[in-house]
Amino acid sequence: MEWPSPPSGLSPRSDSLGNTTTAVAKGFAVASAGVTALALFATFTRAVDLDQIDLTRAPTLMGLLIGAMFPFLVAALTINAVGRAANKMIDEVRRQFREIPGLRDGADGATADYTACVDIATAGALREMVIPGSLAVALPLLVGLIDVEALGGLLAGAIVTGFLLAIFMANAGGAWDNAKKFIESGAFGGKGSESHRAAVIGDTVGDPFKDTSGPAMNIVIKVMTIVSLVFASAFIT
Repeated sequence: MEWPSPPSGLSPRSDSLGNTTTAVAKGFAVASAGVTALALFATFTRAVDLDQIDLTRAPTLMGLLIGAMFPFLVAALTINAVGRAANKMIDEVRRQFREIPGLRDGADGATADYTACVDIATAGALREMVIPGSLAVALPLLVGLIDVEALGGLLAGAIVTGFLLAIFMANAGGAWDNAKKFIESGAFGGKGSESHRAAVIGDTVGDPFKDTSGPAMNIVIKVMTIVSLVFASAFIT
């Protein structure tokens, strides 16, 4: 059965509208995560009797700097994870084209092994998140056991940087994706042009920006504050 083709330009425009709507909705999600993290941070300061954070103390300043850098580390780890999973997916697709007769030509009866591709995506998502997730849990514990005020600086830096980075990634990723679709619709030379090649390269960064690393920031700042609050009693004994 052959499905009717959509009108020319309808699908890219619908996808662009979806990217824009998603970027706006992710802004609300980021704001929600920021408010939650701030509430948990305020509760943490009361739990450990931390009335103020002195940035002139070296441990506190170090905690602030580490916390500000941590979201960038998570972003780099997740973007690299997407790249590795994509390369494995490409290798699997090439293998199927090479080994399954008639698949490349679309012959009747030639069926792709979709399960293998789903397994690669699922296993990659679970395996690649072990290191970022472990760091988000272990870092507050380690810093809190050394110095509680340094942990306060760590959380403050992570919340501010993670919040801004999440907003930036949601908007920049959607913009890169929409730029590619705009060029593919015929603007700036259309498909095959130098502008299209540049837009494709941009979208390879934009997709993990808006779909992986950006949403991960919401989880990172909340996990770090929750872990700090849960183990607050251990930090003051």
